[in-house]
Amino acid sequence: MLLGAVADDFTGASDLANTLARGGMRTVQFVGPSQDSAPADCEAGVVALKTRSIEPGEAVRQSLAAARWLLDQGCRQILFKYCSTFDSTPAGNIGPVAEALLDLTGAELAVACPAFAKTGRRLFMGHLFVGDRLLSESGMENHPLTPMTDPDIRRWLRRQTQGEVGLIPLDTVRDGPEAVAAAFESERRAGRRLVVADATSDDDLLALGKALAGHRLITGGSGIALGLPDNFRAQGLLSDRPAELPVPRGPGAVLCGSCSAASRRQVEAYLETVPGLAVEPADLLSGGMSALQAADWVESREGAAPIVYSTADPTVVAAAQASFGRAETAAAVERFFGDLARMLADRGVRRIAVGGGETSGAVVEALGLKSLAIGAEIDPGVPALVAERDGPLGLALKSGNFGGPHFFAKALDAIGSP
Repeated sequence: MLLGAVADDFTGASDLANTLARGGMRTVQFVGPSQDSAPADCEAGVVALKTRSIEPGEAVRQSLAAARWLLDQGCRQILFKYCSTFDSTPAGNIGPVAEALLDLTGAELAVACPAFAKTGRRLFMGHLFVGDRLLSESGMENHPLTPMTDPDIRRWLRRQTQGEVGLIPLDTVRDGPEAVAAAFESERRAGRRLVVADATSDDDLLALGKALAGHRLITGGSGIALGLPDNFRAQGLLSDRPAELPVPRGPGAVLCGSCSAASRRQVEAYLETVPGLAVEPADLLSGGMSALQAADWVESREGAAPIVYSTADPTVVAAAQASFGRAETAAAVERFFGDLARMLADRGVRRIAVGGGETSGAVVEALGLKSLAIGAEIDPGVPALVAERDGPLGLALKSGNFGGPHFFAKALDAIGSP
């Protein structure tokens, strides 16, 4: 294994795995650090964790365990992958995990760049934009777990870390990899261990990637990985042989627990032609709805590839959180979708499209999967995935804000056949 990545959620892991696979690396997504060795032909391994919203100390512990396993597989470079909207809190996990990985790898400096231009995430003067809006005005300020109220990534990261945070501005990035490398060296001499780098296009990300060829640790969104495969290719280390994946065949279903604006639009579009079951968090917490009831409902509509969703306006979610508590509400929703996915797979559903990072993590864990093979890209940042569970099982794991309006129908077609 050449490149090892630690991802703080499951959709982010598949987003990154998609980027590396499209770059020509034979890539495997692992569910947590494996107890076994990676496949011999694996060139990039992405370990999917569920650490984005947990206590920082535990996030550090799990991330270090994953990184140690990747280093044991021979990885020459470690990438800490977080969301392109930098999902965290002022007391959150990105900074502490990045500092712990710096210590583990012995790296003196690491870039921090969540930019992903194809999905509208751009960094300018250290400020993160989503489309044409600052992060704090994009809807992410209403996120139920990680409200992003400040677009200044340097300032946000400084709240989570022990030292000053540097910046490589866009003008320097546009001057090319040599200028970027010199800027990194200047920041290193100044004692700044984490350095935010601007990027507003794929060309910027490719320039950053080339400058990062010798870096032991990299942090960022999946966009920062765009240029990394070519660094290994230039050294003659890639096989450039795509993997052949089995085709899952059987009924499909959609599960969506994301409350993002994009997910709400996707659910509305899917409901135009497909039956749906709306699930309120309050019903889950009061016992008015169970995973068994939902599984029976899906099975009765098996041929229609129906959708079960807990996708509501943020005010509805806030009301449930006020009544039952934020952590209790989130746990109930995740437990419901995890149990539902397991029941559906046990009943023969072979294609499952999932909306929401936390929901995706709950589904993968409940299914007991160990690794996922990376297939074709469905929409930017979202690949088709194939796992082994009593035969091939097709999955699509979508971060809340990713995907076009008709993502769910497109995903079910991409991950297998009826």
